[in-house]
Amino acid sequence: MMDWTDRHCRVFHRQITRHTWLYTEMVTTGALIHGDVERHLRYDDIEHPIALQLGGSEPADLAKSAKLGEQWGYDEINLNCGCPSERVQRGAFGACLMNEPQLVADCVKAMRDAVAIDVTVKHRIGIDYNEDYGFVRDFIGKIADAGCRTFIVHARNAVLKGLSPKENREIPPLRYHVAYELKREFPELEIIINGGIKTNDEIADHLQHVDGVMIGREAYHNPWLMADWDARFYGDEESGAVSRERVLEAMIPYIRAELERYGPLGLRLNSITRHMLGLMAGLPGARAFRQLLSDSRRLAEGNPELLLEAAGRMRKAA
Repeated sequence: MMDWTDRHCRVFHRQITRHTWLYTEMVTTGALIHGDVERHLRYDDIEHPIALQLGGSEPADLAKSAKLGEQWGYDEINLNCGCPSERVQRGAFGACLMNEPQLVADCVKAMRDAVAIDVTVKHRIGIDYNEDYGFVRDFIGKIADAGCRTFIVHARNAVLKGLSPKENREIPPLRYHVAYELKREFPELEIIINGGIKTNDEIADHLQHVDGVMIGREAYHNPWLMADWDARFYGDEESGAVSRERVLEAMIPYIRAELERYGPLGLRLNSITRHMLGLMAGLPGARAFRQLLSDSRRLAEGNPELLLEAAGRMRKAA
């Protein structure tokens, strides 16, 4: 979800669901230790509960980065052991870390020693074409021995050579039963399933077998999928009052404040509205909504009221 689930995207998603945990895009330890910490860690208080996802493989660097996350108020630190991109592999982290479970255990222990908040791990179910269940079982067992209690299981293998990140999300087959078996074998651990899940009924089905479900790209492209989550999965019936129009209205003061904070040269309206193009997905006139929010001339005006104008144009086109 690099360049997708930035802080603007998360504020938008929080307007739709109050209770769902939000995760940052992956932030590397190098970016925090040698770069602009505020740029990478700043968020809006409305985003809680929020987890900081880290990429790295040096225990000391991860411990320092986790501590920064805790100091900035994040609710969880998540270590990415699932990203298959070659760029990440060159940094010796992401999915290739699954081949080094002792190193991951050392990283988890270092982070847990540094912070009081939860440290979790996101990973795949295998590397390349090894579909041996024992591989992921032993990986989780080793990391659990280091104190990790929550595992987010992307139920596909990661093919480290020959497939692009996009292909790695599509070609390796989904094997949800592996995540189910992990939960049966480690009932004391929190097992959260991820990968290819597109509907709320599918979420409900998975929750019969595991503790939680992580949704990535489907929530981004079809954010209104999340509108039922608070009532259906968190028992918050009051959340049903949310509407697409109210989401747009709630984003306007946020956008105006961000534009005033950074100015037109520091932040463009499109930096925020680009995350909102899928809000009307499936509705009559949705194309008109997307077209107006993709109009570079109108976006350059920097007027957040463009959101409501786009909704009005959608109604006329329906």
